[in-house]
Amino acid sequence: MMASKEEVKLCWRQAEAVCFDVDSTVIVDEGIDELAAFCGVAEKVKELTKQAMSGSMTFREALTKRLNIIQPSQQKLTEFINKHPPKLSRGVKELIALLGKMDKKVFLVSGGFRSLIGPVAEILSIPSDHVFANRFLFNEDGSYAGFDKEEPTSESGGKPRALQLIKEKYGFSRMVMIGDGATDMEACPPANAFIGYGGNVVREKVKQAAFWYVMDFKDLIDELSNNPES
Repeated sequence: MMASKEEVKLCWRQAEAVCFDVDSTVIVDEGIDELAAFCGVAEKVKELTKQAMSGSMTFREALTKRLNIIQPSQQKLTEFINKHPPKLSRGVKELIALLGKMDKKVFLVSGGFRSLIGPVAEILSIPSDHVFANRFLFNEDGSYAGFDKEEPTSESGGKPRALQLIKEKYGFSRMVMIGDGATDMEACPPANAFIGYGGNVVREKVKQAAFWYVMDFKDLIDELSNNPES
């Protein structure tokens, strides 16, 4: 665990792997909220999101309840994806391209869903086996049937579990997690350092607790570009 901003910056420069949260970090929006709006149930779902954030129910309970309201069929999802191409956060494409050039591995780790995150990974040239997220399940007629409860990200504490799996599979000794939320911060450890991001939404708890908190991905690009040797 890092104990100062300088240590986090050093770990950032030396990282072998970087894990990004997706909603409100790599992209501007919260995918589930956007899908709820598209399906005409935005307000109901927003209320549940609020309750989940306040800790009055588990992540899995909140996810189950929200999806039971949305009832996303395969057809609805396809329509949504076609009409809502991902809105990337400013500078993230350049940052991920730079990480690739420096041979640092990039992963997306999200409590959101693969079918919504797939188009994001594609734009950013991130291989699908570097995406850790939830999966929708459908009935034969394409209607919503639930979600895969085997995915580590489908319950509370899922992000630390996903990062542990990444670490064990690839043998990384220096790994950084970047995100806007408390669940991203909880993924350190197993991440060696956490960088808070507030370019889309500032969560005060994260801003106060993170040793390094950035409002713009340009800060992360500059740190890599200005210190190539360390």
